Amino acid sequence: MASLITVRNLAKSHPSNVLFEGVDLRVATEDRIGLIGPNGAGKSTLMRILAGVDTPDEGEIARQKGTTQVYVPQDDRFADDATPMSAVAAELTEDDRLDPETRAAIVLSRLGFEDFERSVSTLSGGWRKRLSLACALAHEPDVLMLDEPTNHLDLEGVVWLEQFVKQSNATFMFVTHDRRFLENTATRVIELSKAYPGGTFEAEGNYTNFIRRKEDFLEAQAAAQSVLANRVRRDTAWLRQGIQGRQTRNKTQVDDATTRRGELKAIKERNAAPTKATTIDFQATDRKTKRLLALHGVAKSMGGKRLFDGLDLTLTPGRRLGLVGVNGSGKTTLLRMMAGELEPDAGTIKRAADLRTVVFSQHRGTLVAEQTLQEALCPVGDMVDFQGRTVHVSGWAKRFLFQPDQLSTFVGNLSGGEQARVLIANLMLDPADVLLLDEPTNDLDIPSLEVLEEALLDFPGALVLVTHDRFMLERIATEYVGLDDAGGAKIFQTHQQWIDHRAREVKPASTRRSGPKSDADSTSPAPAAGDRTRGRKLSYKEQREYDGMEEAILAAETDAERLEAATTDPAIASDHEKAATAFEALSSGQEKVRALYARWAELESIQSGG
Repeated sequence: MASLITVRNLAKSHPSNVLFEGVDLRVATEDRIGLIGPNGAGKSTLMRILAGVDTPDEGEIARQKGTTQVYVPQDDRFADDATPMSAVAAELTEDDRLDPETRAAIVLSRLGFEDFERSVSTLSGGWRKRLSLACALAHEPDVLMLDEPTNHLDLEGVVWLEQFVKQSNATFMFVTHDRRFLENTATRVIELSKAYPGGTFEAEGNYTNFIRRKEDFLEAQAAAQSVLANRVRRDTAWLRQGIQGRQTRNKTQVDDATTRRGELKAIKERNAAPTKATTIDFQATDRKTKRLLALHGVAKSMGGKRLFDGLDLTLTPGRRLGLVGVNGSGKTTLLRMMAGELEPDAGTIKRAADLRTVVFSQHRGTLVAEQTLQEALCPVGDMVDFQGRTVHVSGWAKRFLFQPDQLSTFVGNLSGGEQARVLIANLMLDPADVLLLDEPTNDLDIPSLEVLEEALLDFPGALVLVTHDRFMLERIATEYVGLDDAGGAKIFQTHQQWIDHRAREVKPASTRRSGPKSDADSTSPAPAAGDRTRGRKLSYKEQREYDGMEEAILAAETDAERLEAATTDPAIASDHEKAATAFEALSSGQEKVRALYARWAELESIQSGG
């Protein structure tokens, strides 16, 4: 595939910190690149630089002649009086073939719009995102760059976006923390992190393949640190022998020892980087009550629209509900009723005596932009009371990856991910029987999402979760409440049951244009290896492969040992491009060994009739 954008030795810094340096990457035709990394790594900044919206401090960017790229930011901004037609037409330049309105109508129709003159202010988050994409497509870009495109979309909107990305002919790069979106759309994943030589690590394929390659790489890098540390210890012992002992050595040996110490320090810092994740631990009360919250025949309407009617629901310790439905179906309203912020139009809500409820709001209304980070984390004094012990605010801030010099930063100047971590820090201070979480995953990086998942799984009380993050939803929820946007509510045991139910309900509604149908239902799992091989003998070709397997494994292990030794070569370690290549080769070598052992076991199983 032809290269559209090539980046070499790119660097960018803020006054207080270095975002990234020495970054090399390539964007080719038909790529769908998922750009991931921890909060603060500079993903959005890097994308803006590639799009020409921002400038790097160092490095060069080469673009194929005639290549156009368009950047779609996280927030969809339109004029107050805008319509879909006016928004897209404003992006168009003069064209002798078609007038702007005709061209705008073509683009809008491609994305499912029917009413071109509807006020943008009345559109849902999903349709506003479609309009942002329509404005970008009006430029007919070669590369479309999307910054957190799934934020604030409902699940159906995310599924539509997946289909749009997969069916488009454009090249895509997208910053996202949505692991299922990465799994379903990415053809290449690049992580921007100080854990890697040169600041990036990439792997072809989807997110699952990336994780496997990343683990192999970090494992190899950790092994290289061990080897290098042994050599540095020997260097140190030699240097301590005294002047006379060193006179027989030349200056090159001394310089090599110094270089190895520097490389060991660098590799230690890289290996430490992946361990820096937010510490999340929700406090639970010691309540033994079995029934915490019960809704009987509850009904609610908002703005003349019936959201749900006759809803019966009981929350007990250990019950984890996923609340699903399109935007506007009443998910947030139902959470607010559970929290006691709203009263039902009909029915009753019974709460256990002295029930402790903690609420995470997607609107972050509890944050005050004019407060400093210290005031937001610790409103009084400089000590935080957590689980019966006091913690200094600087130590408390470090649990959420804030540095002491950030305590004077105003909350309004924090990134979306940092603000989300402040909210979670505050929630952890309140013991709870019930957690009500409304889109807690917005702006959190993947390491923080993984820690949040573990904390929610360990929480002994009840929780209700609203999120567009399907990976988290399917891991956390024990069952689902589906709101159908027509006043109905139903309990489902799995997320797939809800998806199937929605497909049956929406399909007859020909007037609803929600984008291409997902092909998820038509996909059937491939037969397991054991099912394919059971009940037959090795073929002639397989027998020859089996007979040579021990020799092949020995050769692969020898090659892996050679590659591991190469990673400790000072000449390679001092060059981040060569180091990245060496570690990648080592990772591939180790993967080959594992694949051979797995194949050997499969052939043995066939031979034994297993």
